[in-house]
Amino acid sequence: MLPNRVDHIGVAVTSLADTITFYEDIMGIKCAGTETVADQKVNVAFFPVGDTELEFLESTSEDGPIAKFIENNKGRGGIQHIALRVPDIKAAIAGLKAKGVQMLDNEPRYGAGGASIAFCHPKSTGGVLLELCER
Repeated sequence: MLPNRVDHIGVAVTSLADTITFYEDIMGIKCAGTETVADQKVNVAFFPVGDTELEFLESTSEDGPIAKFIENNKGRGGIQHIALRVPDIKAAIAGLKAKGVQMLDNEPRYGAGGASIAFCHPKSTGGVLLELCER
């Protein structure tokens, strides 16, 4: 079950268009693509940096998890989650549950970029929203 790398860092933003402009024009990092994940109520933009990606998330709905995160963060975006890549997500979920980790997802679900994902509850991870990711 051991994670083999940081897959991506998820960052909530209020404007995906402004974020893309900043990272491309100012930082010189090219956007590798965008995607809408309807069931998670987000638009996503990917920026590869070495072996890791920055994943910027913009809510598509006022009641979506990213909108709620921004609201709870005084209207500002910020780091919303850290994703660790695992070789077998079902085994990772089972292993963590066996160790008493509370999961938000007991089964893998579709994540942006075609990944299988599952989130660990922040109560079990010292307050960090931790995503498991299998590609």
